[in-house]
Amino acid sequence: MISPHPAPTASKACAVSAAPIHGVKYHHASGPSETRDDFLAVEEPLEIRLNTRSVSVTMRTPGHDEELAAGFLLTEGLVKRRADIIAIAPCKTTRPEGKGNIVNVTLAPHLTPDFAKLTRHVFASSSCGLCGKASIANLHLQFPPITPVTGEDALTLTPEVLRRLPHVLRAAQDTFTKTGGLHAAGIFDLDGNLLVAREDVGRHNAVDKVIGHRLLTGHAPDSRHILLVSGRASFEIVQKALAARIPILAAVSAPSSLSVEFARANGQTLVGFLRDTSFNVYTFSERIRIEEGNPTGW
Repeated sequence: MISPHPAPTASKACAVSAAPIHGVKYHHASGPSETRDDFLAVEEPLEIRLNTRSVSVTMRTPGHDEELAAGFLLTEGLVKRRADIIAIAPCKTTRPEGKGNIVNVTLAPHLTPDFAKLTRHVFASSSCGLCGKASIANLHLQFPPITPVTGEDALTLTPEVLRRLPHVLRAAQDTFTKTGGLHAAGIFDLDGNLLVAREDVGRHNAVDKVIGHRLLTGHAPDSRHILLVSGRASFEIVQKALAARIPILAAVSAPSSLSVEFARANGQTLVGFLRDTSFNVYTFSERIRIEEGNPTGW
């Protein structure tokens, strides 16, 4: 069931399994090997049901499944606030493969879900958050653009804050440290404080988990926050940020052409290739306080 207490900021270790391997290291002309255990991130299916009706099956790393379900429903436009969800609970099943891998979300009575609007259907791999997208145009109808705030209330952050974010997120990746095989997402405030971090084999699942956490703890929408992802900024990640009303999205790797186009059309600041000494701002750079005559910003 949904916990009434906020989850810890860092992403506690997700499901990990050990596998015997033959490790080979080459030293000059010789190639000695050793038999040892290697740690692997677990990947299993999660079926999400809405009022007992199946709406999605996604491959994910077990852990924070309630947040994943809540974030999925928010980014699909089926819920908007914490009060829209009555309960999230694991489903009882006699099928061995279903135990721990099925959750049901009960919506508030005033909501009548329009299942036809779902943009992700039946099955999504861990790498694809938009497999089975019904219509890209439908996204623009569900989530209006973010209007930039101007004047004294303008939403801006410094390059110094931005460049620190990857280090902070990396320090919170407990399972990545063990396995080297997970994506991560984190939501920060404008001062660079990490509010929540989550890991998953699917980059879109990690984003759903952090968004779901903010929703279930009553903090969504995150209209004055930053979303950071450990990989590339794909279209579905930018769409999820828009659904959560997050105006600034940063990635340590590259954006796609469609993600840049989508961010530009929806008032979002998109940052890519975020490193210690450089980053690229693809859209709405006015939210980053880069000084004139100092192109690096620091």
